[in-house]
Formats: sequence, C-alpha cells, structure tokens
Amino acid sequence: MKTNTSIRSKYKTKQRAILLEYFESVPGVHFTAADVYEYFKLHGITIGQSTIYRQLESFVDEGIINKYIIDGSSPACFEYISPEQHAETEICFHCKCEKCGRLIHLHCDELEEIQAHLLAEHNFRLNPMRTVFYGLCEDCM
Repeated sequence: MKTNTSIRSKYKTKQRAILLEYFESVPGVHFTAADVYEYFKLHGITIGQSTIYRQLESFVDEGIINKYIIDGSSPACFEYISPEQHAETEICFHCKCEKCGRLIHLHCDELEEIQAHLLAEHNFRLNPMRTVFYGLCEDCM
C-alpha cells in the first residue's frame, strides 16, 4: 500500500495532545519553539525539540497556530488561534519593540485604509500578517 508522504500525519499522539493543551492555555501569547521547549523542561515534561518543531509546523498547516517570521535574525514566533478567532478574518499588523523584542498585535482602521490604498492606487497587496512596524513599546520608552 502506497502512502502520500507530502501530507503531514495528524495522529493523535500524547505529545501532540499535551502541546495543544498548552497552546490552548495561552491564547494571544506569542512564543517561540525554544519557549515551548523551556516551558516543558521546567515542568519536568520531556518533549524533544524536533517534536516541538514538527508539531508546530503541523499546527500551522492545520490553521491552529499562526506563524510569524519577523526578520532574518529572530526565531519564528507562533500564536495559538482558537476556532472562534480563526473564523474571524480580522486584519492584524504587528509592532516589534527594538529594545525588549516584544511583539504587539495592532488592529487599526487607519492601517486597513493604507492597505486598501496600496491595492487600489499601487496595485500592491500588503500582507498584514507579515507587516511589522519597529520602534519602542510603551514600557521601553
């Protein structure tokens, strides 16, 4: 029997369930694969780094987690998206603090107008999920 290796396996493993439970407990929080690894290590739960990376990518493929690539020197950042949030197609931009590295979601009607302007006037479709504004957050100013 042949199997299609291009389709990721969605087996219900114990580690997958543990990871999903953790992600569901931190909605709206940005985290890296290293953050997840450290969390479980701190709590005495053994999940290999490669398993975490593999499951994160699987969850991204399934639309359960959003993946943000901020710049070439920072690790990918992830965020759990609940089924309710996933159903909403709200536009979200991001701000990154250049001092502490904090990533902030930004929902702003004015930026949506800029996005519409870029498309209408310049035939350029802006991807808000990959648009990052750099500066200083409130705490670092």
